[in-house]
Amino acid sequence: MKTSAKIFLALAAAAPAKVFACATCYGVNVDTNMTEGMNFGIFTLLGVVCTVLVTFGAFLFYIFRRSASLAAAAEKSQEQISKI
Repeated sequence: MKTSAKIFLALAAAAPAKVFACATCYGVNVDTNMTEGMNFGIFTLLGVVCTVLVTFGAFLFYIFRRSASLAAAAEKSQEQISKI
């Protein structure tokens, strides 16, 4: 493990518990409107990120399949040319 990672882990372990919570979350009742709004915002952003990642993955899959089909077509045409 790198030295910087060890230092970060040591500092994170030594930090007080209040450091890990934001001002909105720390000690808040879970039934408040602010907590519900923040949860809605988190799930909205999670949905956007997941949609972008799935779309990007689908695009890469499309490019991979398109490349494979073009390579197969080029190989087939090369075989037909060599027979002539």
